[in-house]
Amino acid sequence: MTRATGAALSAVQKYDLLTALGAWGLSQDRTLQRQVLRLICLITAHYNWQEDRLSVSQLLIAKLWSVDVRTVKRELAAIRERGWLYEKRRSVRGQAAWLGLDVTRILADTAETWEVSGTALARRLQKPAPVAVTAVEEKVIAFPQIGNTRWGRIARVLAEQDRAVWQAWFAGLTPICEEGELILRAPSGFHASYVQTHYLTRLEHLWGGPVRLQA
Repeated sequence: MTRATGAALSAVQKYDLLTALGAWGLSQDRTLQRQVLRLICLITAHYNWQEDRLSVSQLLIAKLWSVDVRTVKRELAAIRERGWLYEKRRSVRGQAAWLGLDVTRILADTAETWEVSGTALARRLQKPAPVAVTAVEEKVIAFPQIGNTRWGRIARVLAEQDRAVWQAWFAGLTPICEEGELILRAPSGFHASYVQTHYLTRLEHLWGGPVRLQA
């Protein structure tokens, strides 16, 4: 698969991306506001746009954020679970991990608040994603729940609609009840909350009734 990354952005597009991220964050609860502010500070301080590289020790991040290393690990994990940062190279002894910035994913997640930043910015962001992309290894995802069940048929539609979103948010859901109300178990509370917030309407439309997420 491919991702549009920071390496493809012009100077104006970089500002637009940070503005979209900040405006979206301000529309969320305090926890997400703080998380988005931390990410913006991390990007502006340490992200190498040309190389699509964020490689800095957790100790330095802790100083930047005025938190402890444990908080850094938790926040980075949450940001990576959102799909905004992804691992390009694992950390090795003496060297920090190399993370990339998934521009496509950030723009998709923040689209709901583009208009609050002005129609000109919204129009620029609605243009096709930059063509310069970084290729990443395509992982084969097993679909154990895709079959002849009602959820299985819906799962296949979701996978066909958007493979990246499927892999990030739907592949890990497990149906625990398909009678009347659809109840899906997510791998974590954050995962369940994210799907509930961003994709519940889509799920209920495909299911034709109420859908509930559990962790």
